[in-house]
This record gives sequence, structure tokens and C-alpha cells, in this order.
Amino acid sequence: MARISFSCLPAFWYCNVSLVSVSCLSRQRLLLLLLFITSAFLLLVTYQKQLWGPQRRQGFTVNKYLSMAESMEATDILNPALNYGIVVDCGSSGSRVFVYYWPPHNGNPHTLLDIRQMKDKDRRPVVKKIKPGISTLAKTPTQASDYLHPLLSFAAAHIPKNKHKETPLYILCTAGMRLLPESQQVDILEDLITDVPLEFDFLFSRSHAEVISGKQEGVYAWIGINFVLGRFDHADKEDITVEATTGSLNQRPISRRRTVGIMDMGGASLQIAYEVPGVITFSSPQEEEAGKSVLAEFNLGCDVEHTQHVYRVYVATFLGFGGNMARQRYEDHLVNNTLAKNRFLTTQTGLSEDKPYLDPCLPAGLSDTAVRDNHTLYLRGQGDWTHCQEAVRPFLGLHNGTMSPGGVYQAPINFSNSEFYGFSEFFYCTEDVLRLGGQYDSQKYSQAAKDYCSTKWTTLKQRLDNKLFSQQADTGRLKYQCFKSAWMYEVLHSGFRFPVNYQSLKTAQLVYDKEVQWTLGAILFKTRFLPLRDLQQETLRQNHPSWLRSSFVYNHHLFSLCILVVVLAILLYILRLRRIHQRELRQAEVLDLIWVEEGEALIA
Repeated sequence: MARISFSCLPAFWYCNVSLVSVSCLSRQRLLLLLLFITSAFLLLVTYQKQLWGPQRRQGFTVNKYLSMAESMEATDILNPALNYGIVVDCGSSGSRVFVYYWPPHNGNPHTLLDIRQMKDKDRRPVVKKIKPGISTLAKTPTQASDYLHPLLSFAAAHIPKNKHKETPLYILCTAGMRLLPESQQVDILEDLITDVPLEFDFLFSRSHAEVISGKQEGVYAWIGINFVLGRFDHADKEDITVEATTGSLNQRPISRRRTVGIMDMGGASLQIAYEVPGVITFSSPQEEEAGKSVLAEFNLGCDVEHTQHVYRVYVATFLGFGGNMARQRYEDHLVNNTLAKNRFLTTQTGLSEDKPYLDPCLPAGLSDTAVRDNHTLYLRGQGDWTHCQEAVRPFLGLHNGTMSPGGVYQAPINFSNSEFYGFSEFFYCTEDVLRLGGQYDSQKYSQAAKDYCSTKWTTLKQRLDNKLFSQQADTGRLKYQCFKSAWMYEVLHSGFRFPVNYQSLKTAQLVYDKEVQWTLGAILFKTRFLPLRDLQQETLRQNHPSWLRSSFVYNHHLFSLCILVVVLAILLYILRLRRIHQRELRQAEVLDLIWVEEGEALIA
């Protein structure tokens, strides 16, 4: 049998084996080598995953809030890493408490906290409402804390007890409280500031209870809708972007995702809010002063040095421009104008059912009345939408060529690169009877409105009985749909100067099947500095070698396993070599013995 001598190896590894042994040994060594390569590969994958993983996630294009909104899972209150926050919306008709939660910040200074609405064990949002509004306690302010006690107890029952001391509580009052004298507002807030900490361990201080302005409420609503739509995620460069400038000196324009504007028309008021990314120039000191009252510049980022989340937002609220109040102002004008004409011309138009005033803004054939100060005006629907537009336009209060409702300064809108959402009456006007909610098309909308207004009232009522309209539609909606559709159109195109061919307006009631509250924007703004602690920890980690940070800090269990595999492989390899070496020594001793015996025989 042939023998091979590995004389090039060290002396203690000296081998002299058969070809069969070599073949077997090669397979074993190959197996050990593969085991070693696999272990090294696992280590490399672990390192690369931690080194590049966070950067890849920051550029992830799927809207994180959308995936969260679609999830119906209950909030995991056993997760110790979760943080919680509470916002109480003290409105005019009642108060509501909202409980939010969020996981730890990911350490990226360009992202916001991932705040989500808490869900109970039955997967329902943790929200509770009570009536009436807190403003009804104007004369009994010492009862304010007792008034809110059911809401705060409700929130406390859903948040883990050990988290109460670090859970911020914000009590924010809106329209109802704004109507009270300042002294009564102070008395109510003082009672809350004094008594709430005596019963609850939440993170609550004097600055956490306030009466917010309509401007603040509009900003919070704008923040909420843009957060839900993922417009504050700036990593995806393929999205439609804008070049934004801030008030900082020598600050270069920032290219980031385009935000959306919002318009909300309620029963009493109208509100609009949108970002103004470019530099604003004023034509006069008076216009500049007016602009300051409706412009808000703020930083949503956690550090003032990071300007990626600096936004300049135009917010304006128009009292009396809601759908119902606009109709009331319109009827007031009709009554006063008709009475004046009747006195001057000695006519009886509108003073009896047989001589009604022909109202172009009521459906054809509809009989209605308007009562003011013991005066009754009899109306008969004419159903002329075009004339209705002309009749409602003066109520926008356009002055001196300022095409904004009430003559309020309006910041410029880049209609070629903008997007808007219309809520409340914008949605009801387009959807309830016209069934055109969603993407707004002015031509289709105006034609549908004309057809509706000219339809006989008896036909409209029959369609309602046959349930051909939305479930929300009732006789009140049918009666004033003609007026409100014309009012909405004029507000949009004459007041806010939206082009008639504007294609980037969506009318909506919900976003991702969720009602977006301004309270979400409020807690996002209030907690914007909280990620600083996580960012500082991330900075400390970055000061250490990256392989230590990625391996030991993040995946020490996997790293330990890989090291164990490598050590075992090395030990097995060494043990195998020792066995081979010992076997070769024994074989050498046998050969030496044979040679000795053969030599002794020769000598003999």
C-alpha cells in the first residue's frame, strides 16, 4: 500500500498515513471548514443587519401609521417599553378623553414619535365622553375637578399603575371656554391645577391645562391629518416634494414630502389650514401685521438644531361662515330686505303664502318660512343654482379685491403642487345627496348641484323615501342642500380662489376609516421633545466601535451562539489532529520495533 510522508508539517503534526486515511481525513476537515465558514457568515450577517438595518428602515416607504391604523389588536399593556399620554378635549357641548401610547423612539432625529390611539381588551379605542361642556361651570369653578373625575378615572383604569407617574396629562379647552370672560377661565383652570394632582399621579403641571386658541386648534388638526397620512416621513425621495424655507437665517431650502392642507366647514364656522413652504412677501406693513395673526411657524422635531420638521402653516377661522350660520345670515338679509322693499313699494311680496318670495336657493316647489322678530317671510323654492351662487357670493365679505372670506389675509397657495382634504360640510355637500364624495371635480359637482336644485321637491322626498340618498340624509339636508352646495362652491372658488380645474381636493369624513382628532396633533406637538433622551443614548452608542454595538448590545445572544460554534469547531479540529498524531506515533513505534527485530535477526 502506498504511503505519503508530510515532511513539510511541524514535527508534532508529523503524519504517515495511507491514501484511504487521507481521503477520510479530507472529508472531515472539509466538514469542519464548512462549519467554520457558516459560523463566520452568521457573524457577518448579524453585523451587517445591525449596521445597515436602521438606515434601511428609515427609508421604508410604507406608511407606518396606516399599518397601525389597520391593526385591530388590543394594546399590549404588559409591554414595559410602552409609554402613554392623555389628552382631554374640553369642548363646548361636552368633554372627551383620549388615551394614546407609543413605543420607544427609534433614535433617528428625523422621525417623530410613533403615537397611536390606545385600544382596550375588546379592541375598542379608549375614549370616553361626558356632557355638558366644562364652560357650564363658569359660576361654580370649584367643581371643575369633580366634573373631569370620571374621564380621568377611566383613563387611569386603562393605563398600567406603574406608568402613571410618567404619563403626561393635557387638559385643553376650546370654543366653549373661549367665550367665557378671562377671569372665569382662570378660576376653572386653577381648580384643575390644584385638585387633579391630589387624586391622580399623572405627569401634570400648570402648563398642561390651558384654553387653546382657534389658531392652535387648527394647527393641531393639521398636524394630526398629516401624521396619519405619513407626510412627516421625509426619507422617501420618490414622493412628491416641496422646497421649504424656514425663518432661520442662512438656512438653505429643505426638500421634503408635500403636506396636505385641510378645510373644515361646520355648522357655525369655517376653518382652513395649509403649509406655506416658500418665502412670504408682504405688500405693506398692514398686510404683514395681518399675516402674523394667521401664520404659525413651529418645530415638530425634538431638537431646535434640526430643521427638518420646521413648518410654517397658515390657519384661519371664519366665524359665521359655517353652512347653518351662512343660511341664517342669508335669511336675515332676505327678511330685512323684503320688509324694506314692501314699505317702500307698498307690495306684499313674501308676507303671505299666495305671494311668496321666490328663493333661488331652495329646491323647486318647496315652501318654507323664515321668522325674525315676529315677522314671517314666506318662501317658495325656485331651484336656480346659478342665481343662488350670485345671491350667496356677497356674504363672503370680499373687500378691496382681497379674495378671502371676510377680507382676512390669505397666504399664497401653489395650486400646481398642493393637496387638500375637505371635511364636515365639504363632505356632506358632495356625498349625502349628490353621491360625489372623494375626489372633487368642480364640473361634475356643479352640474349635479344644478340638477338637484331644479328637481321638484315632491320628487326629492320620494327619492328619500326610497332610500336613494345616503343614510345620513334627512329632510333638513334635502331642504338646504341647494343653498349649501352653492355656498361651498363659492367659498372654495371665490373665497379661497381655488381654480375650477383643481384636481387635488378630496372630500372625506374619515381617513383610513378612522376619525382623525385634533387631539392627536396636540399630543404630537406637546411630546416633541421626549425623544431627546433616546437620541442621547444613541449618540453614546455611536461613540463605541460599531461591531461591539451591533453585536453585543443588540444581538449578544446570537453572537454568543456563533462564538460557541466556532470554539467547538476549533476544539474538534484540534482533538482530531491529536488523535491522528497519536495514531501515527503508535504506527511509528511499531515500525521501529519491526526494524529493531529485523536488525537483530540480521545481526544474529
